[in-house]
Amino acid sequence: MNKTQYYVEHSFTAEIKSILFQNFGETSDEIFSKSELIQYLNFKTRSANRGSKSRSSFANLYAIYVIIEDYLDNNFDSINTYSTYEGASYTKIFQRQRTLPFGSKLQNHALNNRMNAEFEKFFPNSVFKPILRNLETNRYWINENLLKLRIGETEINIAPVIINIIDEYIKSKQNAFDRFVKDCEELQTLSKTEPSRVLSFINNLLAPTSDARLFEIVSYAILKNYYSSQKIFWGFELDKINEDSLKLFKTGRTNANDGGIDFVMQPLGRFFQVTETLDFRKYFLDIDKIQKYPMTFVVKSIEPTEIIKEKIFVNAQKTYSIQSIITRYMDCIEEIVNIPKLKYILESVSENNGLNNILDEILLQSKIEFNYTEEDEEE
Repeated sequence: MNKTQYYVEHSFTAEIKSILFQNFGETSDEIFSKSELIQYLNFKTRSANRGSKSRSSFANLYAIYVIIEDYLDNNFDSINTYSTYEGASYTKIFQRQRTLPFGSKLQNHALNNRMNAEFEKFFPNSVFKPILRNLETNRYWINENLLKLRIGETEINIAPVIINIIDEYIKSKQNAFDRFVKDCEELQTLSKTEPSRVLSFINNLLAPTSDARLFEIVSYAILKNYYSSQKIFWGFELDKINEDSLKLFKTGRTNANDGGIDFVMQPLGRFFQVTETLDFRKYFLDIDKIQKYPMTFVVKSIEPTEIIKEKIFVNAQKTYSIQSIITRYMDCIEEIVNIPKLKYILESVSENNGLNNILDEILLQSKIEFNYTEEDEEE
């Protein structure tokens, strides 16, 4: 195996090694060190015990999982005929990954290229591509060379162990999210008697290292409640003026690469996009989506908003030679809301006794986003 700079020891590494030892005994350390696929899983599961705030990395893991599951369902770990197999049906494995915990909204990117691309980044000298695909038939295979290891005179197939490791990772993330939900529900009863605890809890969810989906949910909950207290007067005739509260709506799936806009405000028609990058191309692409209509960006960064905007401008200058083009895009950045601004807004909402509303929204949106239903609670 070609070890890389991406190798890390973390809390779930011990769980991986324990699973290997249970299955392979004294050869488990050698298997851990020789298997590129296990090394990859080790890196991807580093968030297992960091709680609900950390990035979960399910997409690439589930791409591996569903194809190896198909491999095992057809007993290819015990019969040597995989090379003549027609391959797993795209429809079957795509639907299967969406039935897995936290997988109900996964798209096809990991199956088609993203997992392979990331694996190649970790192991640039590896001769094996994990997921094999026939574009004409839309069939998929796992690269069996990554499943079969030669330990001494014995060939070992690690396919069942790969499934076991990912199953344990899923359990750890489910447990972390269960704790998060229970914490939210407990704090709902304390919002009036101990508001400082609730405020501290929500502030902690705004960490730069938080899960991108959770950051979007918390940002939405804070901004929705902040704007709801603001009034606007509008109308088509002077003697028929309407009074409305500003309303913020989620318009698409959280943190989805679906080309949509994240939040829309009525009746002002403001557009909001949540991002964690400072790459100017992402901002300009979002602006192009709505034909250069002004947009507010909610950025998962603690850097001052002036610095963020300056970085976007400076980097754009390196690509665009025409100043008028850059100016046109920059003028479309209506506002930048960073983490400090969100915390400031949160503080003001807290002073107006709005913490419980924010907590309710976080809990509601989190349950929807992470596929956590009342049936799950009963089970």
